[in-house]
Amino acid sequence: MRLSRYFLPVLKENPAEAQIVSHRLMLRAGMIKQQAAGIYSWLPLGFKVLKRIEQIVHEEQIRAGHIPLLMPTLQPADLWRESGRYDDYGQEMLRIKDRHDRDMLYGPTNEEMITDIFRAHVSSYKDLPLTLYHIQWKFRDEVRPRFGVMRGREFYMKDGYNFDLTKEDALHAYNRHMVSYLRTYERMGLTAIPMRAASGPIGGDNTHEFLVLAQTGESEVFYDAKVPELKLGKRDVDYDDRAQVASICEEFTTLYARTDETHDESVFNQIPEERRCVGRGIEVGQIFYFGTKYSESMGATVVTPDGTRVPVEMGSHGIGVSRLLGALIEANHDDKGIIWPEGVTPFHVGIVNLKQGDAGTDAACTGLYKALVAKGLDPLYDDRDERAGAKFATMDLIGLPWRITVGPRGLANGVVELTSRRTGESEEMSAEAAVDRIVQIYAGL
Repeated sequence: MRLSRYFLPVLKENPAEAQIVSHRLMLRAGMIKQQAAGIYSWLPLGFKVLKRIEQIVHEEQIRAGHIPLLMPTLQPADLWRESGRYDDYGQEMLRIKDRHDRDMLYGPTNEEMITDIFRAHVSSYKDLPLTLYHIQWKFRDEVRPRFGVMRGREFYMKDGYNFDLTKEDALHAYNRHMVSYLRTYERMGLTAIPMRAASGPIGGDNTHEFLVLAQTGESEVFYDAKVPELKLGKRDVDYDDRAQVASICEEFTTLYARTDETHDESVFNQIPEERRCVGRGIEVGQIFYFGTKYSESMGATVVTPDGTRVPVEMGSHGIGVSRLLGALIEANHDDKGIIWPEGVTPFHVGIVNLKQGDAGTDAACTGLYKALVAKGLDPLYDDRDERAGAKFATMDLIGLPWRITVGPRGLANGVVELTSRRTGESEEMSAEAAVDRIVQIYAGL
């Protein structure tokens, strides 16, 4: 993509309405535009990152054996009356009527609808275990939407639902989701800590939230200093190996890590004082096991091997896809702008032409662009007729992790300049070496 042909409405000044870094930088970098309180249009740059995040979520869910589908945003109220949640959910639910005066709602979550799909098509234990998920827009009518996409009314979310014959099977599904989430966040360059949490309106006994540490987080968190050091890394996980999956979950949940809702001061004080940490966190996901809460009320049953019919064991598991974008910026920025981790960057590398219109630099930049595209990469070429300072400022603001700078002086010496956005370090090398370096960086992702 050439920047002269791209739609990137960057702002020079900080928007007055933006209270936190991610909201401010998303507006300044031309990623979103507010249409109403807590409701945003996703402009091309923001949409591109959103799809990168979504792709990683899909890949890790499918790797764990989970099956994608797509449910509608609007749901009939009668399903929620069956579960008993229609009147209990509160004013966050947007309730509407269609032209036939039927009660409808804009889905805040999908436990009822997925249970209805399951009961219509599955009746035997032979079809279990089964985990279905989708990534879809949700709506919760927050009293005070704020902080941009971090606490909006409309948001993009992955929600998955497991159906199992026994509690043991369902708890394995719970563990499987925890491990798949750990891998998902690590691929995005995030340290997301699973913390014991309260279940809220979803219900259930077992639940963990995944929180990214950030000063602007909504939740106060208490944790052992060793927890953020835990990494899943490149280890090979067999999601059907219950012992392996359970051991990974034990590794990541044994050390103390809780939100303020479940914090236990007496247990916390047993940690050596130098390792007791108190901070704030941004919730980016949550997993629940709730047993037969929905299957009993809605008649989602299967025939067992001995011929009896029992309600299935269930759980639900969510990742805030659009919220993750804000969390990533909160965790990766400096005074100049965003610093995208390589796993989610909208463009893999930026190319800056220091003398637009010069035949040599134009040709070199075009050659670099074509070489990168031929390697399957997605570069952004700043071919605008702007001064160098303005081009560098734009690149720093939008946060591409790597920049190749091309100018007449460097070309006279047979080199271009490769710069890391995170460290600010630059290195001169041939254009071919710069392409090879970028290819190597992204090859391992």
